[in-house]
Amino acid sequence: MKIFQREQPSLFGGILDWMLIPLLLLWPISLALIWLVAVGVANKPYDRALEHQTQTIERLLGDQNKSMDQRLAAVEQLFNKNDDSDHVFFQLRSYSGALIAGQADLPVPQDDDAFLKSEIRFRDEQHNGQKVRVVHLWFKANVENPQEPEAKAPTHIAYLLQVAEPYGKRGLLAQEIVKGVLLPQLAILPLAILVLWIALARGLQPLRRLEEHIRQRRPDDLSPLDYRVMPIEVTPLVSSINELLSRLKSSIETKKRFLADAAHQLKTPLAGLRMQSELAQTESLSNMELKHTLRLIGLSSVRATRVVNQLLSLARAEVGAQSMAKLSCDLGELVEEVLQETWQLASQKYLDLGYEALGFEGGSSKLELNPILIKEMIRNLLENAINYTPSDLRNPGVINLSIHRDDEKEQLIFVIEDSGPGISDVEKELVIQPFYRSLGVASQVDGSGLGLSIVKEIADQHQAHVYLEDAQSDWPEASLLSKRRSRQGTSKLNGLRVRVVFECRSKEASGP
Repeated sequence: MKIFQREQPSLFGGILDWMLIPLLLLWPISLALIWLVAVGVANKPYDRALEHQTQTIERLLGDQNKSMDQRLAAVEQLFNKNDDSDHVFFQLRSYSGALIAGQADLPVPQDDDAFLKSEIRFRDEQHNGQKVRVVHLWFKANVENPQEPEAKAPTHIAYLLQVAEPYGKRGLLAQEIVKGVLLPQLAILPLAILVLWIALARGLQPLRRLEEHIRQRRPDDLSPLDYRVMPIEVTPLVSSINELLSRLKSSIETKKRFLADAAHQLKTPLAGLRMQSELAQTESLSNMELKHTLRLIGLSSVRATRVVNQLLSLARAEVGAQSMAKLSCDLGELVEEVLQETWQLASQKYLDLGYEALGFEGGSSKLELNPILIKEMIRNLLENAINYTPSDLRNPGVINLSIHRDDEKEQLIFVIEDSGPGISDVEKELVIQPFYRSLGVASQVDGSGLGLSIVKEIADQHQAHVYLEDAQSDWPEASLLSKRRSRQGTSKLNGLRVRVVFECRSKEASGP
């Protein structure tokens, strides 16, 4: 149940709902409690009046200076009322139960111990179809009993005195008390709701000020909000906004650096294209020089195309894991597909290209992956190895791809090793940065410095870890490449090993 219905959830309306709805539900309970209290309050003065009348009758009936008729006449004068609805009546009985005076049909009390204690007691009874309040008292007095003529002289005997009063005035008094309590509440309730409305509106002012502060900011202003001027309840919200602004600022700065680096990398091949095209347009060039110029134009266009393709790959890797669904893929099958696509490039350089899968007895290499991004990662690693590994017909280079499964650590490891020049320890942390290229022998190879950046980005999107190591370094499962190098006489080359470690669960890695 909602009092303030809105299409969009409202904090203001929600607070009012949670405050007013319980109030409306508690209102009937409050009425019942007020009525019970009012009845209790109304009974007390009337009970005291009945008790006082009973004590007065007791004194009149115990007067030794008057006869029985005089005593009863005095008692009758106390009950001469004009209002029949509020008529107070009495009853006097002997200990034997004989009626002496008063109302004959008034019920007799059932508490026998009241005779022994001689105390005033109250009870509720039904008399002539209406509810009455009755007070009774056992007392002893010297009374002549006209109903017992055999008694020759007055004696001290026990008598039961009962005084009763209808509930008419009590109910009216209780109603007046309830009206006296409820009417001011009903008058104050609208004022209380108005005050509550104003209090909520003022209490939500900090949120409106925060909204205005954010709305008035410049688009390039990503500085954190000052949470100290906000209420403590709004501090978690402001802290979350500040964290978002910090991440957004870092992302924008990264994009700016990336665009600057990309512009710098594209400037060189584009400038070469322009210069060579202008040179080709001169009339003084011979056919041999023209062919050479056109070849340089072709190389510059290839270089620019490669840079653009890798920039697109890096951009796709940065957003691919969020926009593309991950599927249960066999990592070995993806590696084989990339090998089929690149084997011709490797064969042109006479490279010894191999692939092994180890530790898959009774299992498989399935993981939750994005197949497009993973193939892009494997392709970049393999193309880097092909480009940077020296090889010719007499001294072929070696590239080995392998997949290892570690059931104890619940890991699936993709490894690519080559017999190339490797990377120094100083540069291993730098080569994964965009556009960084090694200053050693590898700098002689045409490239853009984006391959390993793409690999790192895709691995991060899949919660995997990338390790760059020397191919000759110790690793328990890296014996396959060293054996092949020994057979081919290339074991002394310092190549590069790239390990990509995927975390997996047993049920995901195991096959049927």
